[in-house]
Order: sequence, then C-alpha cells, then structure tokens
Amino acid sequence: MTGTGDYSGQRLIHLAALAARLPEHGLTARLLGTDDPVLSVRHPGTGRRTIVFATPAREGWMFLWAPGGQESADDPGRAAEMISRTLSGHP
Repeated sequence: MTGTGDYSGQRLIHLAALAARLPEHGLTARLLGTDDPVLSVRHPGTGRRTIVFATPAREGWMFLWAPGGQESADDPGRAAEMISRTLSGHP
C-alpha cells in the first residue's frame, strides 16, 4: 500500500513541473501546503487566480483546476497552456 508521504512526494513533483512551465504563459505560481500541496496560480494581467490540484487517476496523475479544467500530469506544458486560457478569459 502506498503511504500518504508517497502521494505527497509525487504530488509535489507534478506540481513543481507545472509551476516551471507557467511563466512561459505569463503566469505566476506558488506552492502551498506540505502534506497535501496545491499550486496557487495567478494571471498578473487579469488578476484571475485558481488553485491547481494534482491527484492520482485511473491511468497516472491528473491536474485539476476550477472551473472544470483537467489535464494529464504527463503533459505539464499543455496544462499550463490550458490554465493560461482559463485565467486570461480566452476560449
């Protein structure tokens, strides 16, 4: 069985990979929490924010954010692009 620490470590790895890609899209990010980390993401131009979760899924890990965003954690670049669109207000 996988312990909570294992999940926290994996979650942190995925969120850090996403955080590294966000500046390419003009976004800022900050990791929050230690046991169950999340990523606070902000678009400086619009002031919009969201919290991104990384969670285990049926096949690997997923990023989830409001409103209704999701992308495989295997592609943090694609997730960063989608989050940018969400926060900039572009479809």
